[in-house]
Amino acid sequence: MSHDTCCYIIAYDIPDDRRRARVYKILCGFGQWTQYSVFECFLTKKELVLLRARLAAHLNEREDSVRMYPLCQACVKHVLTVGGKPPREEHLYFS
Repeated sequence: MSHDTCCYIIAYDIPDDRRRARVYKILCGFGQWTQYSVFECFLTKKELVLLRARLAAHLNEREDSVRMYPLCQACVKHVLTVGGKPPREEHLYFS
C-alpha cells in the first residue's frame, strides 16, 4: 500500500435494485468487489471525496446505508482471509 492511499472496506445495504446496481457500478470503478455488498478500495483522500460525491448523488438517505471502514497500513497486513484472496492494492482507472 502506498503512503498516500488508505484501504477502505465499504459495505452497503440498499433495498432498491436500481440504486443498488448504480452503487455497485460506481464502486467497481474504485475497488475490488469481494463479497455481496462488500468492496475493498485503496483510495487517496481525493479519490475518497470523489467516491462519496458520486455515491451521494444516487442514495436515498432514509433507506440506504453505505459504511466505509478505513484500515491502516499495519491493519491491512494482518487481515485474515479464509477461502479467498487477501486485500491488495491495484491500480484502477475510473471515469
